[in-house]
Amino acid sequence: MYDVIVIGAGVTGAAIARELSRYEYAGKTAVLERASDICEGTSKANSGIVHAGHDAEPGTLKARLNVLGNRKMEQLSRELDFSFKKNGTLVLCFDEKDRDKLRRLLEKGQQNGVEGLRIIEVQELRAMEPNISDEAVAALYAPAGGIVCPFGLTIALAENACENGVEFHLNTEVLQIERTQEGYLLKTSKGVFESRIVVNAAGLYADALHNMVSERKLNIIPRKGEYCLFDKSAGSYVSHTIFQLPTRYGKGVLVTPTVHGNLMMGPTAVDIEDKEGTNTTGEGLGDLLKRGGLSIQRVPEEKVITSFAGLRAHESSGDFVIGEVEGAPGFIDVAGIESPGLTCAPAIGEYVAEIVQELLPVPKKADFKVHRQGIRAMADADEGERKELIAKNPAYANIICRCELVTEGEIMDAIHRPLGATTLDGVKRRTRAGMGRCQSGFCAPKTVEILARELGTDVGEITKSGGESRFLTGYDKEDIGSA
Repeated sequence: MYDVIVIGAGVTGAAIARELSRYEYAGKTAVLERASDICEGTSKANSGIVHAGHDAEPGTLKARLNVLGNRKMEQLSRELDFSFKKNGTLVLCFDEKDRDKLRRLLEKGQQNGVEGLRIIEVQELRAMEPNISDEAVAALYAPAGGIVCPFGLTIALAENACENGVEFHLNTEVLQIERTQEGYLLKTSKGVFESRIVVNAAGLYADALHNMVSERKLNIIPRKGEYCLFDKSAGSYVSHTIFQLPTRYGKGVLVTPTVHGNLMMGPTAVDIEDKEGTNTTGEGLGDLLKRGGLSIQRVPEEKVITSFAGLRAHESSGDFVIGEVEGAPGFIDVAGIESPGLTCAPAIGEYVAEIVQELLPVPKKADFKVHRQGIRAMADADEGERKELIAKNPAYANIICRCELVTEGEIMDAIHRPLGATTLDGVKRRTRAGMGRCQSGFCAPKTVEILARELGTDVGEITKSGGESRFLTGYDKEDIGSA
């Protein structure tokens, strides 16, 4: 019997797990995740934007948690050692007739408590962003806006929770939930779990789990967003995150630098039915590049190195759904966490932990580990640090991914640390091996060999992202596998 089970190991579930790990739960805390790794769903495919907080309607959970999450991000990045940069955001106005919309956005932000907001005129705008579109006439400037690595944030939260005693059960899909006298019985693909309290942070599937315990049904709509990622040679094309005045489908297409030095554009916004529908389309990418061209003078299309799509968990109320479910004591929904969910995650973690504490109060740990050390990256190290790493482990001198300068030592660290990588994508998200210009074209075979060696398994068992996504289907010569 667990005290608390969190369903879902995305950024929201990981943030909740980290906050719960501060407390002395005698029956322990666990996270159940249907995928083979953390950060496999919505959290792995988003803009990585730390929103300032001027978009959400005043008085909503989104508005309050956005501003709180934004204020926590810089300190959290120091505690957990992930990439974050406060680069500021600009919301472009293209028509003098729309200045009232820009002023209303300013007023909303001020009501929400966003600091430093102001409207800037075209001369200052062009000084800040020389490549901005000639059509822009003014902009809302939010210096509190920032960018973060979504993988780095999620993995850091989960690793720290794990180090503080939270159990993570991967490849564990929740199939059925039943009420018991003491709490809930969760039937999964890996057996039965029991818990006094259940936190439903299952992203796109939060409605399915909610509907197992409640007569009042929830409906999550997958909202697909397609993105283009540009080579690092285009990374300085803009220095701020550039938005357009929002529409009913969100904040429109943005253009932004990433914390790793690339340029990114997206997302589109199309409601679909398939909760696994992460395919890109020619129509979607064409629309994306066209709309992105409204913000900057010339889209460097020749420098696109990849495209991808992510799904946002949209709930029809328009606000986050967080709280104990009526008629299901001890079952806490954390649903409809779409944009700005990544920004809100640290604040959501605290908010949900407070709800759990009201239901099952226990003291805080005296030995909670606040800090977590990330993987030492040779690409970011100076000469002295590189020599030190190589002296400790010569594998740090063996470059595997030349595009991103990732070494064998970093990949080994990614595999053997808490909640270590077991797939090619798992290594990619932890080290950036395969995220460069060639998109794994050269480094993937060697990375697969390292995974097999370090995990003590055959290369035929290594997958791209779990399940049946194997690279090898068999051997073409008899007994070669045991040779």
